[in-house]
Amino acid sequence: MIFCPLYSGSSGNSIFISSGHGNVLIDAGLPGKSIEKALKDIEKDPKDIDGIFVTHEHIDHVKGVGVMSRRYNIPIYAKGLTWQGMAKNIGKIKEENIKIIDKESINIKDMNICSYSIPHDAADPVGYTVCCDNKKVSVATDLGHFSKEVENAVKNSDVVLLESNHDVEMLKFGPYPYPLKRRILSDIGHLSNDACGEAIMSMMKHNTKTVILGHLSKTNNYPELAYETVVGVLRENGVKLGDDVSIHMAKRDMPSNYIEF
Repeated sequence: MIFCPLYSGSSGNSIFISSGHGNVLIDAGLPGKSIEKALKDIEKDPKDIDGIFVTHEHIDHVKGVGVMSRRYNIPIYAKGLTWQGMAKNIGKIKEENIKIIDKESINIKDMNICSYSIPHDAADPVGYTVCCDNKKVSVATDLGHFSKEVENAVKNSDVVLLESNHDVEMLKFGPYPYPLKRRILSDIGHLSNDACGEAIMSMMKHNTKTVILGHLSKTNNYPELAYETVVGVLRENGVKLGDDVSIHMAKRDMPSNYIEF
């Protein structure tokens, strides 16, 4: 399998996953030209994308969905309420490319793609796991908290993209209006750096060895702080980096952490 975050952050998100036979995107939250460029940067042809799986309707996850679908005739998979929520932002889609997720598991060529509910303030938000030949990758961002459902969904993953959205103190004393701060800090908001570290401790009980930190806030976080905070939590709990788990950072504005396994 191949796993590569094309973009990950509050400015836009898209993840490329391939089995070698099938290719999918999880979200397309930047302009179509940006998604095309990122795919070409990793030597992948946008024409070969077999589906776009949408986590939820927020613009940083759907901005380029409609353009990519129309340009390359790509099916879009999303929950029914998510379709309603994103309709105004993605434009007209061919009827045959409107795929409403009404079951947990969907097969795309040799990949099995499962959705699971996530605690976020959207219509019906989900995360995704993708399995092929006993390999498993998971996308777990936009989490107000690391729920038991999320933990169960991503267990035994070879690779997890996990949200490390904000530093709590930066958020509290930053420029955001109070209602937005409350939303982000809520149980249906976003995962802080400290909470991300605790979540990784839980995931390590289920054999996860590689975690990519993503979906960082541009205003209330920065990569070095997210990394050091998460690593600090792990070290306090006796975790040996590299031996017990590997931690990486997804980049906001370019493909990163191209993993083939």
